[in-house]
Amino acid sequence: MRFICRIFNGIKNRIKSCYYRMVLKDMGRSSVIISPLHLDGKENISVGNNVLIQYKTWLAAKPLTGEPEATLKIGDGSVIGHFNHIYATRSIIIEDNVLTADKVYISDNIHSYKNINIPVLHQPVEQRRDVVIGAGSWLGENVCVIGARIGRNCVIGANSVVTKDIPDYCVAVGAPAKVIKRYNEKNREWENF
Repeated sequence: MRFICRIFNGIKNRIKSCYYRMVLKDMGRSSVIISPLHLDGKENISVGNNVLIQYKTWLAAKPLTGEPEATLKIGDGSVIGHFNHIYATRSIIIEDNVLTADKVYISDNIHSYKNINIPVLHQPVEQRRDVVIGAGSWLGENVCVIGARIGRNCVIGANSVVTKDIPDYCVAVGAPAKVIKRYNEKNREWENF
């Protein structure tokens, strides 16, 4: 019975993969999106090869801030956790082999709060800097990345809020996230901060 279930799930995932290949800008070979919550701006979303996007993730690439276009790219071999929310209004690039845990939020925009007499819900969306998550990085559970770049092979600890750039080969934690450890390539050792 388990064997039959595995075959059925494999067929089901191939059918879904073919569907997303038709509706997204690009959908690489052997990539799977499992029951997404939303796919907004499908024509602006590119998914590389061998990507797994877990259950109920919301992917969006819509130019809501007056930008001419929006782009969301997820690189080859990346694994996006359950219930992630990734919303580009200009550009979010997730490079190859990035791993995100569950409930990660990545955005290049925020809700404006300039006029205290208008509910935040009715204020415009404000553009922040483009987001790049470097190849080989890992974002822990409940991490938020807003208008910042994370270098290659970084670890961002659970519940961290990244609003400033993190260099390559770092471990960062906290809200706001701060680098607590960095690999020194000259000495070939980890340095604590």
